Amino acid sequence: MLLKRGIEMGSIKLSDAFVAETIANIKPHWGTLGWVTYKRTYARWNDAAGRTEEWHETVKRVIEGNINLDPRLQEGTASVADIDALQIEAEELFRAIYSLSATPSGRNLWISGTPYQEAHGDALNNCWFVAMRPQAYGESHIVPPYADKQEIMASMPFAFLFDQLMKGGGVGVSVTQKNVAQMPAVAQTVDAAIVINPEADAYEEARIAGADNATEIMVGDADVVTVPDTCEGWVLMTADLIDRHFRQDMKRAVVYDVSAIRAKGAKIKGFGGVASGPAPLIELIQDVNNLLNDTLGEHVSSVDCTDIANLIGKTVVSGGVRRSAEIALGDADDAAFVAMKQDKEKLYHHRWASNNSVFVTADDTAQYDDIAAAIAENGEPGVVNLDLLRNYGRLADCGQPGVVDDVEGTNPCGEISLANGEACNLFEVFPNVAMEQGFDPARIVALGARFAKRVTFSPYDWEISRQIINKNRRIGVSLSGIQDWVLTSFGAPVVTGWDGDTPIYNQELINEVDRLYQAVKEADAQYSATLHCNPSVKCTTVKPSGTVSKLTGVSEGMHFNYADHLIQRIRFQDTDPLLKALQAARYHIEPDVYSENTMVVEFPVKAASADYPGFKSAGEVSVAEQLANQAFLQKYWADNSVSCTITFQEDEKPLLAKMLRQYAPQIKSTSMLPYSGHGFAQAPKEPISAEDYAERSVSVFGDVQAVYEALHSEDKLMDLVDSSDCETGACPIK
Repeated sequence: MLLKRGIEMGSIKLSDAFVAETIANIKPHWGTLGWVTYKRTYARWNDAAGRTEEWHETVKRVIEGNINLDPRLQEGTASVADIDALQIEAEELFRAIYSLSATPSGRNLWISGTPYQEAHGDALNNCWFVAMRPQAYGESHIVPPYADKQEIMASMPFAFLFDQLMKGGGVGVSVTQKNVAQMPAVAQTVDAAIVINPEADAYEEARIAGADNATEIMVGDADVVTVPDTCEGWVLMTADLIDRHFRQDMKRAVVYDVSAIRAKGAKIKGFGGVASGPAPLIELIQDVNNLLNDTLGEHVSSVDCTDIANLIGKTVVSGGVRRSAEIALGDADDAAFVAMKQDKEKLYHHRWASNNSVFVTADDTAQYDDIAAAIAENGEPGVVNLDLLRNYGRLADCGQPGVVDDVEGTNPCGEISLANGEACNLFEVFPNVAMEQGFDPARIVALGARFAKRVTFSPYDWEISRQIINKNRRIGVSLSGIQDWVLTSFGAPVVTGWDGDTPIYNQELINEVDRLYQAVKEADAQYSATLHCNPSVKCTTVKPSGTVSKLTGVSEGMHFNYADHLIQRIRFQDTDPLLKALQAARYHIEPDVYSENTMVVEFPVKAASADYPGFKSAGEVSVAEQLANQAFLQKYWADNSVSCTITFQEDEKPLLAKMLRQYAPQIKSTSMLPYSGHGFAQAPKEPISAEDYAERSVSVFGDVQAVYEALHSEDKLMDLVDSSDCETGACPIK
């Protein structure tokens, strides 16, 4: 086989010499929390080295996993020139990401370049969307054994949701009346028993959760379903239970045997983390069965579908490093859906598992009074303008009727508009960091477009996903640290003034944002032509960037810094080896008041642009200015959407309806929450004074990374207990 630069044709590798040279010449732009966040969140265990990864090893793994998705390499059609060009690109990407001028999504940082990626390409994507209506499983990796692949099944959207959540992605679901009305009526009740063998490792915990002793159960005429110890096994069992309620050709009596499921705390080798044991699955069986039994003879409602989705999400949260992220999208005039979180008992039991939003139209002004009243009371629902999602890219480019008429919803954070089965596919660029590190942000966003484009060639598990991704090739290159970038690079905010209620935007910023947008579009067009695939229907976005932005220490997405000085609290499992280093470095550590086996570490943080003229914290910026910032990015940058959680003060509540009406034609989706300051025990963020920050900073001793390396303390199971990848805490940490 031909070799070029010592690289086997069709397999791009970064040489040790190149990596060493880069490390010697580039220093990563770690934020205050950067290295700790990386180590606890994205550094995988390296069996060969007997430790977790170092940053350069993570970046190398991620880039090699991505660059080799180029279909020319996969198909063996790459020329020597192609391989040379991809090698150079891989090296450019390494410099950009190692320097922290940009990063792929947290999903890619965790999964790219692993055997799990090769088996499940879905895992490279952050989030998904599915419409809650009966659908065929098709040629997918999960198909119930009792069903034909092309048979329309009520269980399919729930199985898709469960599967993607188990892989660490978030899922948006549409529970509009148009969709749920297609669900059949519940045809029969189901008598479901759950059993476990006394010799099973998880016997005691399963019995406590409600499982029966398998040796004492007389099966009789019941079906027996053995649940394998796999994610797919859990999904298929749930599908089996749901379908039994709708199909009278399936027996009403069923026994689910959970004996094969490993005990709580056992290591998960594929995705990572530790097992939850069978208890969450047992509770899911019981809850879903009770819900559907109570609906006998009736069609399931939008609330029923959301409840089942939330119960599934609750189950996923209980397992390993998985984090559930859901958004339920319903009709604005569906009173039961809008009010469902007012049932506090069900809210605390499972309805917390999704953010809920409603579809709105710009011209129906009456609806905003009721929506604003609900938001003022509990921060929901969010609002999504489906017309803008389907018929507009950047608003500066005017309408493009039907440009993506297959769009039905969004991902959980709302920054990507999606069709049924489609995935969001993100790459994040920090323009101010790129400039500090000597890179042109236009080149970095172009590299990001190509990185994300390759992800669309992953081996997707579901037929509906393969079809729509092949058609749309949707990507999302995101700008982040925007507020810090604007102040440090342009010396003036996004909104430089007002003409009545109309914002006046920073013209220099408009020009630069447009330059970056054109660089993304050109890179996508050129790469698409090279690969003979469809250009991406949408290319740009602004993601919330909760966790990834902590790596670089910049403001999150488009959000204003929470405060000029603050305490950032991060939760760790009490067995996490990082705690020893943090304790040695004299950070304040205390037990979590909400969760067992969890410790809370307090980090004093100063906003990157706190000393610049014009700095404003989130607590100082009006609703109008925040919405104007979101509208600016929707107009000049994002042809997808801009994810933003608008915060409001108590005295701004009467203005919310007016603000929603004013910006409805300019914003594709948004959500609102009261600005709390902090207001509850161990809040993730708490504003403090500059004096308090200085005092706390002085008390901290040494560099955590250096202390950690000196202690040489490692552990193979670095579990994750936070879920702060979104402003609302909804999205998965990966």
